Amino acid sequence: MSNKAFRTLVALAFGAAIPGIASPGTAQGPTSAITDSGATPLTSVTITATRSPRQVILTPNPVIVVDSTRIRGSLANGSAELLREYPGVDITGSGANQGRPIIRGQRGQRILLLEDGVRLNNTRRQQDFGELPGLVGLDGLDRIEVVRGPASVLYGTDAIGGVINLINSDPAFSRGEPRLTGLLRYRYSSNDQQKRPSGALNAQFPRFSLAAAGAFRNARDYEAPAGSFGNLALANDTRVNGTGVKDDNMSLQGAVKIQDNQELLARFSRYSATDAAFGFVANTDLGTPNAPSIDIRYPDQKYVKTSVRYRSNSLAFPFADRTYVVAYTSGNDRSLTLNVFVPFGPGTPPGAGVSVKTRNLTDVNTVGFRAEAAKSFWKQVLTYGADFFRDRSNNSDSAVTTVIGFGPPRPQTNDTATTPNASFRSTGLFVQTEAALTDRVSLVAGTRWQTVTAKTRATPKVTTPLIESSDNAVVAAGNALFRVAENVNLIASVGRAFRSPNLIERFFNGAAPEGNGYQLRNPDLKAETSIDVDFGIKAGYQGVYGEAFFFRNSISNGIRIAPTGTKVGQFAAFRNVNVERLRDQGVEMLLQAALPAGFTIGSSYTKIDSKNISNPLNPVGDSYSSKVTGSLGWKDSGGRFWTEYLVRANGRRKDVALGKSPIGPVLPGFTVHSLRGGAKLFSTGALEHGVNFSLNNLTNRLYAEFANASFFRPEPKRSAAISWTTSF
Repeated sequence: MSNKAFRTLVALAFGAAIPGIASPGTAQGPTSAITDSGATPLTSVTITATRSPRQVILTPNPVIVVDSTRIRGSLANGSAELLREYPGVDITGSGANQGRPIIRGQRGQRILLLEDGVRLNNTRRQQDFGELPGLVGLDGLDRIEVVRGPASVLYGTDAIGGVINLINSDPAFSRGEPRLTGLLRYRYSSNDQQKRPSGALNAQFPRFSLAAAGAFRNARDYEAPAGSFGNLALANDTRVNGTGVKDDNMSLQGAVKIQDNQELLARFSRYSATDAAFGFVANTDLGTPNAPSIDIRYPDQKYVKTSVRYRSNSLAFPFADRTYVVAYTSGNDRSLTLNVFVPFGPGTPPGAGVSVKTRNLTDVNTVGFRAEAAKSFWKQVLTYGADFFRDRSNNSDSAVTTVIGFGPPRPQTNDTATTPNASFRSTGLFVQTEAALTDRVSLVAGTRWQTVTAKTRATPKVTTPLIESSDNAVVAAGNALFRVAENVNLIASVGRAFRSPNLIERFFNGAAPEGNGYQLRNPDLKAETSIDVDFGIKAGYQGVYGEAFFFRNSISNGIRIAPTGTKVGQFAAFRNVNVERLRDQGVEMLLQAALPAGFTIGSSYTKIDSKNISNPLNPVGDSYSSKVTGSLGWKDSGGRFWTEYLVRANGRRKDVALGKSPIGPVLPGFTVHSLRGGAKLFSTGALEHGVNFSLNNLTNRLYAEFANASFFRPEPKRSAAISWTTSF
């Protein structure tokens, strides 16, 4: 097995088109039930990139904003599935809830996932394996904002490849009499026979707001279509095991308007999932009966989060015009089982091999806060603040290893935790200025200091001494916007980002789950750092918008698993080390236009080139090499009906380490087509009714997204989804 496959499995066990970037104007909240297609982003506003509201065209960063109408109209299973339609973004993982985003070739812990500006990343996961965006339900989102490129100045560790901010709807207050709004929605999809009822209620008063939302999903394993993909062929429609799930989201939110432009909000949310898995196709279906079989499952996961937020936009203090303070706590409990069978191969008795059955229980409790303030003076805005979080992890493991084929099986049991109980503590200070240097030139520049400390705690059956390791980082970024003409802006940015090694990378010590290696701890790992450069242009006129960016992201002290040249018992030893310089560079382009008679068109092009500068013979690409998307949409003049055709083409990729994948040495290109639409149907009293539909993989093509190719997990066959919404 290749080093990359070894690396991926350790991480797993322990750890289309461009419609509108956003619809113009204010995005609708969850009680705006009837959705329609997107439009050009000339007036869309983002806050994630700079922490102050800016129109997308005036933001000196490459950003994506997806509003609530787009989210609901897509009928996507999750945010990662939706975002792969946009430039620079890809997906890893398969099934109803396991999709995770990739931005500009970076994934896992190099992408920072936020909810309302608060981190969701879990320091108990390894670098290749990020947290589930599904922890935050799509139904309650006001919008999704994506920053392509580093954002460590504002958000700290992990923001090397980019940031995804899942933003819930703000509290709504009535202007007079109390008001009750709500919705009921039911979604069904054919291939996985998915049933998903959901609902929301919002009670609005002049000074108070109460909201509740919930959703339940029951999805079965889907099927991939018959066909060929590279050297692999499926004779019949084939089940992709472990792609179903039973999960649910719920949230409760209360807000008080202290004064105009001052509010206090408390929010409680919960996510739970059972019967989830990473997805796999049986070796007999792949025609590789002698290959290792790997079944990674998540019997249950529970995530609970409570936060209290104060926000004011109308202070008159000498040091602040607006403030934002949030304190939060969360608990993330997860169980994981891994069943691996590795056959010994020729020269051994039939059926001989090693069976490894592993169970891991992880409980991560987090406390944290973020406080920031902004002050306007002269022609600039100064934003400054501090943040802190502490993850406290409790772990237990059990592993049963059995050699089969050489006499009676003799299972060996080990219940020593491979990662000891530990904590991860981070404290940061940041400051950023936004200045208008001239009528045509504006600048955003900032810096952050952050310190991280990770330490083990006493753990049953772990006899090694307690370990403490820490690192400090100072990062900075500068973004410039030059207005060439009205709505034509040149963008230039340079930034330094970092990612501190997490608990798995520092402290994991145990046999690899597939039974062919032993990973040693390395508490002396240094933080990964990166330098990113972007040059681009944003331009718009009336109903036309376009942008183009060139980027280069160079990572130093890249953390990779590497052989030590020694053995632990019968296993070859490996260790995470800082050895690599990695570089991702590419081009992202987007063009959208509103045409007469309600038609819209859109297209994008993305090209990514990933290199291992330290070892060019070891490819490190984790995403497609190129992607082209296109869309044609229509909406009637009254806004009652809309439809949209989408196409996405991923180019073939040679510079890739697929290991022993049955696909072959080259990842094939593919093209997929889909169709969406919706209608506002009718009203009955205060009730409004609407429907949305989608038809995916219209040509019934067998294909796998790049990150799902080496451990082959193909996408679903042709399928349909429909949702009915009733709102009041």
